[in-house]
Amino acid sequence: MLFFRQIIVKIIKVNTIFLIAISWFVILLCTILIVHLDPTSFSNYFEGFWWVMTTVTTVGYGDFSPVTTAGRILAIFLYIVGIGLIGVVIGKVVDAFSLFRKKQEEGKIVYKGSKHYILIGWSKKAQYALKEMMASDGEVDIIIIDQLEKAPMLTDHVFYISGEPTTEDTLNRANIREAKAVLIFADDSIGDNQLVDGKTFLIASTVEALAPHVHTVVEIMEENHIKNFKHINVDEFIFSHETISSLAVRTAFTEGVSSLFSQLLNRDFGDDLYQIPRKKEWNTYSDAFHALLKEGATLIADGRNLGINRMLSDKIKDDARLFVICDEATYERLIK
Repeated sequence: MLFFRQIIVKIIKVNTIFLIAISWFVILLCTILIVHLDPTSFSNYFEGFWWVMTTVTTVGYGDFSPVTTAGRILAIFLYIVGIGLIGVVIGKVVDAFSLFRKKQEEGKIVYKGSKHYILIGWSKKAQYALKEMMASDGEVDIIIIDQLEKAPMLTDHVFYISGEPTTEDTLNRANIREAKAVLIFADDSIGDNQLVDGKTFLIASTVEALAPHVHTVVEIMEENHIKNFKHINVDEFIFSHETISSLAVRTAFTEGVSSLFSQLLNRDFGDDLYQIPRKKEWNTYSDAFHALLKEGATLIADGRNLGINRMLSDKIKDDARLFVICDEATYERLIK
């Protein structure tokens, strides 16, 4: 027994893929041997394979069993070696899944997909952004990058990568070059706004150096810092403090404004803001405006231009990005 125990110990240390290959070799070899050693009980290879599998997995239905001495010796070999071998393989497979899950939780993975979104800097704001993104498109992959010990969230489409976001290695593990967009959130743990924006600048610089074609959205604390970001070609900026303050003032002067903004920013209720494709029959903004009204949608902007009502007679540009306000059902109808 000591001999067999030493064999099992050595088997455990063997590479998993090699071990699986050996296991299949033993199973197929025993399948061929049992048919030749006991042809009366096993008339074909499938019956031999069935018996080998029920033996090594300890199921043992008893519908097939060897009657010759040579066949029974082979069965004894399977009892001692085969069962132990399969048990080790199953254990290694389970361990591999556990190790993979552990690596996922610790953020030690490499993402190989594309057209995904990357959130850099985990916070309440990032959490709300993640929730909104998942509500907008439940099938899109989202990568969270931070230096937390454990993943703040993991789902079939949400992944976590642990590391310093100012390093190429961390961003490459998130496959930054094939991402659709990157959202960089300000570090709330830093008290000084200049230091916060300084850290954000370092992250944005690294992102733009590796993937200048990827749409980059950056949260900054002070608007006068935008000029420092201009030369690294950041696409868009978010000003958390200014937005909240402006909304508070507007609400104080005009009752109900906050509810309007909340409705446009939240997909959970009411109408929402959507981008729609241009249709061939729309030559002017007036064509699009009136056609969309009949569908139950209101055209409000072309890209950043909100003056649609003053340019109805103008021709729609080839690179137009049309935005409408409507409910989800109308939007689904418009994009079909």
